[in-house]
Amino acid sequence: MGMIRLKIREYASQRGWTLKEVSDRSGVVYSTLRTYARSPGLATVDFTAIQKLAKTFDVMIEELVEVVQE
Repeated sequence: MGMIRLKIREYASQRGWTLKEVSDRSGVVYSTLRTYARSPGLATVDFTAIQKLAKTFDVMIEELVEVVQE
């Protein structure tokens, strides 16, 4: 099964936002966001959360997601 990494910290850093601010702006629960941001690779993620984060960062989903293992 493939693994992905979400580039949350990179996009938050570019905007000068903390993870808490990203959570507040996106509506994604902070503990979920923190887990996604800390993980080097995830097998499953909540697609709704990815959509919210992409919208918050004003990027396409493809730009937010990095495949780390096929």
